[in-house]
Amino acid sequence: MAANGVGGSSGWGHHVRHCGGGRGGDEAEPEVTVLGRRRGTGRTRTRRRATTVRVEDAGEGRGLPPPSPATGPHAGGRSRAARRQGETIAKGHKNYELMLNLQLGIRHAVGKQGPITLDLRSSAFDPKEKVWTRFPPEGSKYTPPHSSCDFKWKDYCPQVFRTLRKLFKVDAADYMLSLCGDQALRELSSPGKSGSFFYLTSNDQYMIKTMKKAEVKIFLKMLRAYYNHVRSFENTLVTKFFGLHCVKLAGANQKKVRFVIMGNLFCSDHFIHRRFDLKGSSLGRTTDKPQTEIDEYTILKDLDLNFIFRLQKHWYQEFQRQVDKDCDFLEQENIMDYSLLVGVHFRDKRVIMTEGSFDSDSSRGSSPHLSPHLSRGDTDPNRMCTIRLGSNMPTKAELTVRRTDCEPQLIGEPTGEFYDVILYFGIIDILQDYDISKKLEHAYKSFQYDPTSISAVDPKQYSRRFKDFVYKAFQEDNI
Repeated sequence: MAANGVGGSSGWGHHVRHCGGGRGGDEAEPEVTVLGRRRGTGRTRTRRRATTVRVEDAGEGRGLPPPSPATGPHAGGRSRAARRQGETIAKGHKNYELMLNLQLGIRHAVGKQGPITLDLRSSAFDPKEKVWTRFPPEGSKYTPPHSSCDFKWKDYCPQVFRTLRKLFKVDAADYMLSLCGDQALRELSSPGKSGSFFYLTSNDQYMIKTMKKAEVKIFLKMLRAYYNHVRSFENTLVTKFFGLHCVKLAGANQKKVRFVIMGNLFCSDHFIHRRFDLKGSSLGRTTDKPQTEIDEYTILKDLDLNFIFRLQKHWYQEFQRQVDKDCDFLEQENIMDYSLLVGVHFRDKRVIMTEGSFDSDSSRGSSPHLSPHLSRGDTDPNRMCTIRLGSNMPTKAELTVRRTDCEPQLIGEPTGEFYDVILYFGIIDILQDYDISKKLEHAYKSFQYDPTSISAVDPKQYSRRFKDFVYKAFQEDNI
């Protein structure tokens, strides 16, 4: 669930997991000649001298140099006029009635606020603890009239999710307004590998993910453990879930749509320039997009990662403690195939453009090791928000390169080139257990590939490998 952000595979990785660059030569060249036009102007760039770093992808020579936010369309912070992710579900859209049903049901469920206590009874977590409500178009004693079709609405464990929203400090009125206000939801352009669809609220704060029956069963089975975990660890990085529901259409169809509501990890005033979905495995862990099609919503993977993120000592220690706790929880629940979804906002005015070209204007006064250059949005005091683990974290990203004269490297060699960035990250796709299908996948792929390189491994091995990789991609800043 690609929801805490929505969004590849199931979950936020779609939790919304969702930039490009040029090819590197055989070695770094001290002289670069670039001619071209700046986008949106008639000016031609001049020839300038610069130092460049070659960036390779798993030995294939494809570079993914960092974008140049200072010259892009989103150079300050987040622009509401910028291209929005997803398609607005307007009247005539195939899922327009489903959206109305979701909004009617959520408004009804959230409006029935009862007493909230953190010490919940065991019965609150019972998978059979669910409430069905019928919504006829003409309305009823408990439901308003509406223009959609006749449908039934199911709330799973409503008391638990009311309490979770309180734990996560979600205001009921804001929650209802975000999901059920006048603004339509947006459907992401394509479903993940799980077949699930993802919907974003107009303010990007919440994500809705459709779920299979098996996923619902897994979630309900681990709900008590999940509740205890997020209650015990305020800084947990695992996905934040706010509601679990089902819509059942009336008539001959009797179709059921199950869905979960999650927080969007990338809801921020900072524009997310790069998105990485990291598992710690290598088989198939590169984006399948041509470089020319990579944009700010492309989900890059382990072998596309060309940075080491260097956290301040306090934050690195807290990061390590929390990842350990979260992975222990997921291992105990027999969960595997989860990811660390990372969003990167570049604060630097860089000399490397997303097209892989050299921007003569933005490079003036820069040096090989750039000092922080804040965009206008970063200096606006009205946009300052709280820094917490996994959200709005200023840090340094060190560019890496992968060697081509040895086995493929998950983490490249550090280059000494640093970028000032702001990070957003969390653990997503936490509803896949190590079931018979995953065991068969592991057995089948182990005959063809190195067993340590494939994603489908048992939860204990998965947790260990995930942490080994993450603690190489994130390191303490002692440089």
